[in-house]
Parts: sequence; C-alpha cells; structure tokens
Amino acid sequence: MAQEITFAIIKPDAVAGKHSGAIISRIEDAGFNILGMAKILMPVEVAQELYKAHKERPFYQSLVDFMTARHCIVMALEKENAIEEWRNLMGATDPAEAAPGTIRKDFGISLDEGNATHGSDSPEGARFELELFFGQRR
Repeated sequence: MAQEITFAIIKPDAVAGKHSGAIISRIEDAGFNILGMAKILMPVEVAQELYKAHKERPFYQSLVDFMTARHCIVMALEKENAIEEWRNLMGATDPAEAAPGTIRKDFGISLDEGNATHGSDSPEGARFELELFFGQRR
C-alpha cells in the first residue's frame, strides 16, 4: 500500500492541558511522518468551514466556539494507511468509550469538554482539510 497523508488537530483542551508533547511523541512512535505542523488560533471562518457538515446540528456553534477560543495544533501526517491508522491511534470520539491506550482515552476530557484530537475520516476529507489549513492540495 502507498503512503497516505491525513490531517490532524491537537484540540484546544489538549494544548491547554499541556499534552501536546506527549501526543506528538505518540504520533511519531506510531511511525507517522509529520510533514507540516503549526500552532494556531483558529479563525472563526475556518472553524465554520471545517465543521460545515454539522451546521444544522445542535452542537455546531459550541464546537466552533470551542475550537476558536484557544490555540490548537494542526498537522499533516504521512504513513501507509494514514487515515485509518490515525483514527485508530485517536480512539473513539467519546473519550469514555475509547479503548485504553488511545489518545482520546488518555488525554480527552469528555465529548462536551474536549476529546483531545481531530482526524480526517476519508481521503476526500483529508484533502479538503489539508488544503483549508495548509493551503495546498496534497
């Protein structure tokens, strides 16, 4: 299988909790190549675009507010089967349901208060998110 590139975010809860270094170490220990990384304060318009698929859902505005209130770290990650591998390393969306040893289990607070990380769910999603944050098609 060929190398694949995915998009990842260390969310504001994990950055504020000083877990970024530990999460980046896990990413590298899992064999990912970090092709790009930046600590940003996400603009509201970018968060709205990132989460536009959830616009009609009741949690949309609170998610946008959460993601834009404090710094996060955005990354382009490369590895064979990167999308699936990153999603496995993150664990279930709800930290309470995530498997032991996953990032969300170890560093997530809760589904409402922050689950530590975000990752693309498909090749199309990865291309969209990488272009949104890094300004180039991958």
